[in-house]
Amino acid sequence: MTTIDKLKWRYATKKFDSEKQLPEDKLNILKQAFNLTATSFGLQTLHLLIVNDSSTRNRLLEHSYNQRQVLDSSHLLVICIQDNISDADVDAYFDNVKYIRATPETILSPYRQNLKNMMRDMSVEKRQEWSVKQAYIALGNLMTVCAIEQIDSCPMEGFVPKAFDDILDLQSKNLKSVLLLPVGYRAADDMFADFKKVRKPLKETVMEL
Repeated sequence: MTTIDKLKWRYATKKFDSEKQLPEDKLNILKQAFNLTATSFGLQTLHLLIVNDSSTRNRLLEHSYNQRQVLDSSHLLVICIQDNISDADVDAYFDNVKYIRATPETILSPYRQNLKNMMRDMSVEKRQEWSVKQAYIALGNLMTVCAIEQIDSCPMEGFVPKAFDDILDLQSKNLKSVLLLPVGYRAADDMFADFKKVRKPLKETVMEL
């Protein structure tokens, strides 16, 4: 299959085969892909929570409008943002740059301070909004990697974040849930798997100058 064939193969899976589990090597690919996702300034204010425990997912089901993908998928990926971004987060990033790239502090210092100033100029709500935009980049990246690896997935916004945060104890980790991505393998009788994709003609969505 070509890349385009794999993207055509992908669909928002409505029914997962609850008996099929992702092997560890596939799960590791998704972990690595999440960590390699592009984020603004490379700051990585996102976290990925992988929920496999069935009892926990049973509790989450009612707070996701009883969408069975939350329970029947192999794993439930919860994309989270940091509740806040502090100077310490900026320092941790630039310290990592200095360690990995051996970049002198004299070069990094003005960029370090500029990013701190930028974050300080934002309200907490604006910082969260900024992080949510990064979360959608991560979601898109994970969906594409899933298609390439022939892992089924279903992007979901339809859940109650506050309830998820409480059940998963995200407040203690300075995190908020923003997006879900159940992953696994489609059920043989999921009728949506054979539906033709409905898209506008390419000439109506892509312009060349």
